[in-house]
Amino acid sequence: MTPLPSVRRPHRRYRAAPLLTLVLAGSLALTGCEALDDLPGPSATRTAPAADGTALQAVEGLTVKGRAPKTGYEREEFGSAWADTDRNGCGTRDDVLAEQLSRVARDADGCKVLSGVLDPDPYTGTRIAFERGRSKVDIDHLVALSDAWQKGARQWSAGKRRAFANDVLNLVAADSSTNRRKGDGDTATWLPPNKAYRCAYVAGQVSVKRKYGLWVTAAERTAMTEVLSGCPDQKLPAGGAPTEAVWILGPCGDGG
Repeated sequence: MTPLPSVRRPHRRYRAAPLLTLVLAGSLALTGCEALDDLPGPSATRTAPAADGTALQAVEGLTVKGRAPKTGYEREEFGSAWADTDRNGCGTRDDVLAEQLSRVARDADGCKVLSGVLDPDPYTGTRIAFERGRSKVDIDHLVALSDAWQKGARQWSAGKRRAFANDVLNLVAADSSTNRRKGDGDTATWLPPNKAYRCAYVAGQVSVKRKYGLWVTAAERTAMTEVLSGCPDQKLPAGGAPTEAVWILGPCGDGG
């Protein structure tokens, strides 16, 4: 009998591919998990309840709602700029400049700040010379008036809006160009370039929103929590003006 020709069976190398794929997939999955563990987040950074009196604790009490429309917002809705709400005879802008600048020189009227030094500027960490009429210093609202309008201020009385716009708790002297880049951003959309000031900055916003009963968006509260989780002992600022301005003078000074 003639023997049958031998048949060469192909090597079944395809079986190794699934095994290799599984090994690679396992390796990639492990690497991915390790990478995710490195991402910051409130659950990863917070290991204990926030302490009493801290800004981090206060964030938890803020109301969370969506942003309302900006319809109807005008600067004039918050009263004349830099009114004398504390009745000291000087406009709020000059009060803040005198308080937050060093080497202050005033006009003969005792109100107008003619020159001074902002050192350091909280938003950039740099030194800025102030000269009236050629100013590189703005007085910023930590919580912008437009942001407040969209998160509760639209329903306020005129007196409460005036108080808010002139409350020193909500005011900071800062570099003008940086402040204007901020616009009406909240914590979720803008933070000072000077990282050393971010905890104080966010704590100030939390304090103002709590004092005036303004709400925050979900993204805003998340951003506040993430910043303050890096400085859980940051105290919540307090003080400032009453939340209803009942006796107002016109603006003092040229605002330059």
